[in-house]
Amino acid sequence: MARVLIDLPEHFVFTTELPIYIGHINYGHHLDNAALLSLVSEARVRFFGSLGYTELDVEGVGIVVADAAVQYKSEAFHGETLVFAMTPAEFNKYGCDLVWRVTDKASGREVARGKSGILFFDYQARRPVAVPDGFRIKTAP
Repeated sequence: MARVLIDLPEHFVFTTELPIYIGHINYGHHLDNAALLSLVSEARVRFFGSLGYTELDVEGVGIVVADAAVQYKSEAFHGETLVFAMTPAEFNKYGCDLVWRVTDKASGREVARGKSGILFFDYQARRPVAVPDGFRIKTAP
């Protein structure tokens, strides 16, 4: 089976820290894969918030997560604090990828990397819309 390989950019425009709570841990006593995606969602909300947006209002339109890919690098455990670095990449007419990397704050150990494909969306018209120029400008390197 082919493996998911995700190349990371040299620079991330946003970072945030999130602790691993006991509810994030699975039967293997490490971070559950579904919990990781939940933490990535929280980091994404914080990323948009840092730009003055919400996921329902980015220059007047919302976003939809169209796809996601994850490449796990190491285990993470209860009590660790994770650093989520995020940046947009691979823009197209209607969206982009939000590329992210997760590391353990104390050791710097990479836990996971991934990308979430986002689509800008008009929730009233129920259709995709072009990437807002303001978003491109605010996230340019």
